[in-house]
Amino acid sequence: MFIEPFLNNEFLRYALAAGILVAITCAVAGTFVVLRGLAFVGDALAHGVLPGIATALLLGVSGIVGAAVGAVAMMGGVSLVTRRFRLSGDTAIGLLFVGMLALGVIITSRSDAFVGDLTRILFGELLGVSRSDLLLQLCALALVGLIAFVGRRPFLLLSVDEGLARTSGFSIRIFHNVMLTMVAITVVASFQTVGTLLVLGMLIAPAATGALFARRISSMMTIAAIVGTLSTYIGLLLSYHFDIAAGATIVFTAVMFFALAAIFTEVRKALSKPTDGEHEHPHAHGHVHI
Repeated sequence: MFIEPFLNNEFLRYALAAGILVAITCAVAGTFVVLRGLAFVGDALAHGVLPGIATALLLGVSGIVGAAVGAVAMMGGVSLVTRRFRLSGDTAIGLLFVGMLALGVIITSRSDAFVGDLTRILFGELLGVSRSDLLLQLCALALVGLIAFVGRRPFLLLSVDEGLARTSGFSIRIFHNVMLTMVAITVVASFQTVGTLLVLGMLIAPAATGALFARRISSMMTIAAIVGTLSTYIGLLLSYHFDIAAGATIVFTAVMFFALAAIFTEVRKALSKPTDGEHEHPHAHGHVHI
């Protein structure tokens, strides 16, 4: 019941392997998304790639190429609007997010043939993963891991205090863009598996769960990877036994893990009785160490 479906079904085995790779990739990138407060940016990137993917499919080009072009256009547009028109980052992201999403819907509405493709773009095709998809996701994991390892210190300083990062000799603009690039790589590589609508859930939920317990970046990533992996396994089992959507079930399971962790944290706080002179301090981003 718990292992047999994977032993007897090659599609499930591939889906499990792809899901685990996505979970680990999202754990690495998602840790900095949560610490830096980039959930809105991640959401914008996840939806901003839609017109690129749709255009690529219309031209008979790989969706990955279109997603990459869409991500670059999204990040470049946000940077341009922010610098040239002196609008806040949230305003620029909101404008580009809505515009890119609307453009994607306009492109896909041009042909009835896009109905199936649109569903695959939005919700992924986890049970249709191939060896080449696994290889692509593995390469994305290696690249994201390398970026996170090289930039771990400036990324952490940016998450705590931009002024601290600047006085430490790091360029805020450069490393912020590098961090966005890491998130974009994660989104572009993962959309075929869990879809553009659900990739944000894998970026946020496991990392947020890790943030409830961890005080070091490495611990937070480890917890996020474990939660994402367990969510993939449980989600696929539920999908198999109850004939429900695999990608959505995996993301919902990850969110439920966070909900249970949050409840556990609150109960533990309520049961603990601080001695005189001790005060409880809420968890803060600044408490996370390298």
